Amino acid sequence: MIPGGAREDRGEERGYSAVRGAWLTLSQINSDRRAGASQTAAETPEEQLSTGEEMKRRLNKKYLVLILAYTGLLLLVPYVLDYRDKSVQHAARGLQQQPRCPDLENTVALLWDDNGKVNGSDAAAELAGNRSQSRINIYLHATWRTGSSFLGELFNQHPDVFYLYEPMWHIWQALYPGDAGSLQGAVRDMMSSLYRCDFSVLKLYAGSQNITTSFIFGWKTNKVICSEPLCDAHKRHEIGLVKEDRCAKCQKKDLRDLERECKKYPVMVIKGVRVLDLSTLVPLMKDPNINLQIIQLFRDPRAVHNSRLKSKQALVKESIQVLRSKKQSDRYKRLLAPSNRVNRAESYVSSAMELICDNWLSDMMLVQNAPPWLRRNYMRVRYEDLVLHPMEELQRLFRFSNLSTSPALERFALNMTHGQGYSSDKPFLISSRDAKEAIYAWRERLNVEQISQVEAYCSEVMRQLGYQKNRVDKAT
Repeated sequence: MIPGGAREDRGEERGYSAVRGAWLTLSQINSDRRAGASQTAAETPEEQLSTGEEMKRRLNKKYLVLILAYTGLLLLVPYVLDYRDKSVQHAARGLQQQPRCPDLENTVALLWDDNGKVNGSDAAAELAGNRSQSRINIYLHATWRTGSSFLGELFNQHPDVFYLYEPMWHIWQALYPGDAGSLQGAVRDMMSSLYRCDFSVLKLYAGSQNITTSFIFGWKTNKVICSEPLCDAHKRHEIGLVKEDRCAKCQKKDLRDLERECKKYPVMVIKGVRVLDLSTLVPLMKDPNINLQIIQLFRDPRAVHNSRLKSKQALVKESIQVLRSKKQSDRYKRLLAPSNRVNRAESYVSSAMELICDNWLSDMMLVQNAPPWLRRNYMRVRYEDLVLHPMEELQRLFRFSNLSTSPALERFALNMTHGQGYSSDKPFLISSRDAKEAIYAWRERLNVEQISQVEAYCSEVMRQLGYQKNRVDKAT
């Protein structure tokens, strides 16, 4: 690459060379004219006239050639310099297989400075202070149809975990059709209250001050709500899925009773799909009173897209809210835009997949540029690894969460991934599935065009996560 100053110097040198060449040419022409004049003095008038006309034509040709050459040179020099600049910019853009998340570098710069300090304090000292606390707060960061319900259920089963399933659902429902981006502040504020075992924040979105445990989203499968002492439907230490019909018969409890139970547990886990990107959670990771740790779940984008299409009717509202978070400039490519033959639900669900890949890439880049204290509080999990190697991944998850495992929990994880079949009439129902069928179902259900579109747009995400592109052609 040639520095800008060097290019300008070379351009000036070419200009000087052109002027110098023009001056020499004019000098030569003048010399020819003087020589011609001395020669014509000895000729007859007729010969002098003929010779003069010939010299005049020759002189005009030389002037014409000179003007054309000089003009062409003046036009060529800036063109060459401009072409080089554009070539360098084009080469730099070519290194990116997928658009980077807009304003990501500015966001990272605001989150932490070059010295690894957090809000002016030393990161290492603050982290040491955080670790002195006995309580651990964890957020399972995922998006729709990535297997997050299964991941959350592994924590729901642990006797030392107070687990909440999608509590931010209440915000999205109450403020619909507000765009997902504008809801991120409210989502973070709710999480901040819940991790402090303050459930009064739920009243803001209930439309009533008199709410009970039955208001909490997913309460019929919650081991804390459906077990002693809040309910006698289950024993808290027993491992197994909660039976919803039995839990539905439990007496509804005041939220203050749930808050008292919350404070008894050493680990609190919230599972959610309504945090768009990791930067929303960084303030909670910095807060020494929360000391939030993140477990982020990823899945093959082709499998996510397939599962979203399968559950498209249930995902329309959320997809619209995600799409509303787009900027007016519409920075995102339309690589997953469906054809005119599909219905509106599929159109919304497919288009939202674009933003999912962008947000994943944004999260990856944020973690890569983050200071060590954040990376120590962050864990990446692939759904494929979780269901193909449940025992190993369960131990890794619990080590990160400072939880102990047990044979009963390991058997539960193993049984949940070795069920019969993959399809279900209730896509959000937690049940035992065939892990391999769940992983590779997209190969049979997506056509070549759909696979190619996902692979094209999510290429960088797939590369970083270790997902290979499809090489098997099939009929559409």
